[in-house]
Parts: sequence; C-alpha cells; structure tokens
Amino acid sequence: MSGAFGRACLEQGIVEARLRDTELLVISAVSESRGHRIVEAEEIAEVEARLDASGLAYRIQQPIGATPAEELLSAMAEPEAEMLVIGMRRRTQVGKLLLGSTSQYLLVACRKPVLVVKPGEENQRPDPVSAADLVDRSPQAGDAIEP
Repeated sequence: MSGAFGRACLEQGIVEARLRDTELLVISAVSESRGHRIVEAEEIAEVEARLDASGLAYRIQQPIGATPAEELLSAMAEPEAEMLVIGMRRRTQVGKLLLGSTSQYLLVACRKPVLVVKPGEENQRPDPVSAADLVDRSPQAGDAIEP
C-alpha cells in the first residue's frame, strides 16, 4: 500500500469503485516465505483516511501466509468482485526468469478484468491527488497535450 505503486493502485481503485458504484476491497497480502513486510499501522491509517475522504464503502485486508497471488485470486473468485487493480514494476528478462512475476501470473490466471496501473506524477507526491482532481481538471491555455 505504501510507495508510488501502492498509491497508484489505491487511487485507481477509488476511481473504478466510483464508476461501478461498488465497495472497494484493499488487500495487502503478506507472504512470510518471500519476506514481504506487514504494513505499518501509520500506513493503514493513511489509507483509511484517504478511503474515508473518498466516501466509498471499503474493506481492508492484510492476510498473512499464502502467496499474494493466491490471496488476490481468492478475493476475485467472490461473485461481487468485478475488477482487479494491480501495479506492475518493470523488470528485466533475467529478473522475470529467476523470480517469476506475480503480476504476469495474475494477468493469466484471473478470470475477471485486470487493470494494471503504474505511478504517474500525481502518485509520486507525498499527498495523493483525489480522483475528483484528476477527473475535473480540464486543459488550460498553455497546457501541453500528449498524443
């Protein structure tokens, strides 16, 4: 949940839950065998504050033990699950061969839509931009428009 990838996933999850008028489930899966760390209480509080400000119904889960991919696929097997939002780091071919790729596995194994996000400038600031700021901002004179 922390870092630019976590913020990007959270912000896009908020956007998607609003579009679908649904509850948002935030999962921070921890695999003891892979050395993933448990999210600190302060980080959870920041995520809760952001979700409270969004006005959405939400749940946060931090399962420990199974692999993150297993936890996410299990959540996506629930009938109410509509879309999986994940972040994917760019890795070398050798890194993919040696370490595998949870994101690649989820893309292949998940039977529901998977949205892969990457951090943008708004997710690299200490305070994440609200989804309303992203949607409501119209181009101004002098703004560069990318193709």
